[in-house]
Amino acid sequence: MVRRDDGAAADAVYGNHSRRVMIIAGEASGDIYGAGLIRAVHRRDPAVRFFGIGGVRMREAGADTLVDAAEMAVVGLIEVLRHFDVIASAFLKLKKILLSEPPSLLILIDYPGFNLRLAKIAKKAGVPVLYYISPQIWAWRQGRVQKIRRLVDHMAVILPFEAPFYQKAGVPVSFVGHPMADLVTVSLDRDQAARSFGLDPAHQIVGLFPGSRKSEISRLLPTIVATACLLHRRFPEIRFVLPLASTLQDEDLTPYLAGSGLPVTVVRERIHDLTRACDAVISVSGTVTLEVALVGTPLVIIYKLSPLTYRIARRLVKVDHIGLCNIVAGETVARELIQDDASAEMIAEEIGRILSDSGYAAQCRQKLSRVRERLGGGGADDRVAALTLELLAAP
Repeated sequence: MVRRDDGAAADAVYGNHSRRVMIIAGEASGDIYGAGLIRAVHRRDPAVRFFGIGGVRMREAGADTLVDAAEMAVVGLIEVLRHFDVIASAFLKLKKILLSEPPSLLILIDYPGFNLRLAKIAKKAGVPVLYYISPQIWAWRQGRVQKIRRLVDHMAVILPFEAPFYQKAGVPVSFVGHPMADLVTVSLDRDQAARSFGLDPAHQIVGLFPGSRKSEISRLLPTIVATACLLHRRFPEIRFVLPLASTLQDEDLTPYLAGSGLPVTVVRERIHDLTRACDAVISVSGTVTLEVALVGTPLVIIYKLSPLTYRIARRLVKVDHIGLCNIVAGETVARELIQDDASAEMIAEEIGRILSDSGYAAQCRQKLSRVRERLGGGGADDRVAALTLELLAAP
């Protein structure tokens, strides 16, 4: 379905359907998970109507997106303030619908700052709330669990240790498994994958994974490009690949890649096959680190925030790792370079070691194999779809 931004066109979304679901996915990963959920629900009940915030994948799955996820995908205190007008406008639009034409159910996917405020409006309107993909409140701001207990009817969590956390706080919760366990499937070997993208498997290939938010691109891609330049000087035959998230356009990359002289192939599809083609990956912190780990490609995780946001985060975050693959594994399976450590020189040093030391690369791959073991089996989409239909059927 097409995206609908004007109120008149949106009337068709929240007309006289008794099984209407507002769904909010403010980032690229949430768009992927939301699409899987929508398809799983429609396999059981095609009459359920979904609308809200999402991206291209949710639209392809059948959702009407009143606001595009690409407009919402920012992180950090300073970054949110810069996009306040866009975020506030989206919130007011959805608040109006919740109060004037309340849906049968509100599904929230991660994105806690926005979603918990919307849950408060839903509570006022008597709309039940299913929260899929828990905010990482176990890492920081654990007091938010009390707000979730008041506002959320059911949590659907994807990490094994999250369910006991919510049970202890008295929040109805189900561990549904991680959707990536189903999504990350690769049948090609490394050389086959390289050839499928027109790359010569005789050359070493490094993935440049700069994230799905425009704010991440502006903050991190210059460092990633500088790292690639260092690697290209050390390994002249090296080739680079860069997956373009659905929330971004080619022109978002142009200011950083133009004039670099780097042999970079930009790809929009088949990120997991692309990851298999790589000998190493430079990745921003996020869900993508879990995808790379599940494919089994050695990686280094980088991240930078604005100085003020980082100083605040250091005081609040209570976990040993920021990379999701490391959090799931419970140990360092990929090196993390954060803030000042995320320099071109330090990143290039780690990637260079992976490329030149076969023993070290093999050790990295062996550690990464533990990640899939921790996630368990698949089936997350179907489990969340069942919860969705249960809540829709409840009085």
